[in-house]
Amino acid sequence: MARLWERIEARDWDGVAGLIAEDAVIEWPVSGERIVGRANFIAVNSDDGYSDEKPVRVLRILADGDHVVTEVEMPQDHVVYRAVSLWTVHDGEIVEAREYWTSPGQDPAPSWRAGYVEPLVAD
Repeated sequence: MARLWERIEARDWDGVAGLIAEDAVIEWPVSGERIVGRANFIAVNSDDGYSDEKPVRVLRILADGDHVVTEVEMPQDHVVYRAVSLWTVHDGEIVEAREYWTSPGQDPAPSWRAGYVEPLVAD
């Protein structure tokens, strides 16, 4: 899965396409979207809105057979995006995924929990 993020960072869309099944389904629950098909996944990610050459920092990869979890960070000029992605891989191709994209601090902690928690400093 590291190859996927390396190719995304390099904006190597042909290389990314080689890792995605033609009929893959990728869901983004935070924004309420489902991307159906390799071509749509590549189009969404290669669009000018995402094409800035920004680094991708892989924070962790956990794999168990065909199931892989990745956590990445993508700093932008105005915000840092983080994603936890749940990938299903068959025969070397991503066939489905669910990605949770957000930004640290996007969901402020309610004050009532202050007595039970400690502030989390970003990695």
